[in-house]
Amino acid sequence: MLADLIAETVRSGVAQARTVTRYRDPLIGFARVDDPGFRHLRATNPGHWLPADLLAGARSVVAYFVPFAPEVVEANSQRPLRVAREWALAYVETNALLVRLADSLIQRLAERGVRAAAEAPTHNFDPVSLASGWSHKSVAVIAGLGSFGLHQMVITDSGCAGRFGSVVTDAPLPIVEAVARQRCRYLDAGSCLECIHACPASALSVSGAMDKQACWTWLQQVAREFEALGTADVCGKCSTGPCALSSAV
Repeated sequence: MLADLIAETVRSGVAQARTVTRYRDPLIGFARVDDPGFRHLRATNPGHWLPADLLAGARSVVAYFVPFAPEVVEANSQRPLRVAREWALAYVETNALLVRLADSLIQRLAERGVRAAAEAPTHNFDPVSLASGWSHKSVAVIAGLGSFGLHQMVITDSGCAGRFGSVVTDAPLPIVEAVARQRCRYLDAGSCLECIHACPASALSVSGAMDKQACWTWLQQVAREFEALGTADVCGKCSTGPCALSSAV
């Protein structure tokens, strides 16, 4: 079955990743291209692509989450105003891994007569509005992998510390309707504000609004510090709280 092939490709790709960064087992989900979540994305962000914009004749979308190992989270939680080198490296290495995973999926599906396409794992956003043309996080939610938290990160059953990727295909895939549930402690019961307190850019608020420009300014500063690693415009402080490694609820 194609679903088994996809899962095996993602899992083996992560298990065999030749990276300094270590990972936990990836999560994989599927969504139909006619899922209303995609139209909702287009309604809230007119610049967001639909699956058919990536691949004519698209029928299904594959989403996957590659969670960081606990030591990556632990390293980044040590100093409030200093992003850990381990976290910056994880961002750079995992973005490259996500490209390799997408390429492997596209190739292996092509061998079975299935067309597939993928968008870059990051830096595919409008430089002014900072809105993404294809949000892998939002696609993951549509595919049932998790739910957005107060920090605007997606919290999965394996937490939010990690990276998301997705691939669009023209093949039908088995869709398991996920039961929507809240994984954020604050949105569930108002019992946690750790992500807001951890944000060094003061970009988060209890209203759920995010000051993208403040966040982006801080990320550019971090990128300059770690430019020797590659493009490391990343922080992750909001992803080191109780929802880092598992669902908080």
